[in-house]
Amino acid sequence: MIHFTLYSRTYCHLCDDMLAALRGLEIAGPISIAVVDVDADETLVAQYDELVPVLVASRNGQPVQQLCHYFLDEVAVRAFISQA
Repeated sequence: MIHFTLYSRTYCHLCDDMLAALRGLEIAGPISIAVVDVDADETLVAQYDELVPVLVASRNGQPVQQLCHYFLDEVAVRAFISQA
């Protein structure tokens, strides 16, 4: 299973746009998408503050990989999905 985490914040149109674009991709196979508000955690603010939105992904317990920030990088997302 592929798990995406979108680090986001409230009232962020870029965050809303990235989530909509990710959901709009036709992805075969099981995926999950979690949206995390960076402003709820000081550590996340320190890590992602100026980069939000940030999309990271993991597959079957493998380490998390940052795929893109600001705008959805469809090529990077599809490349991650296709990796064996």
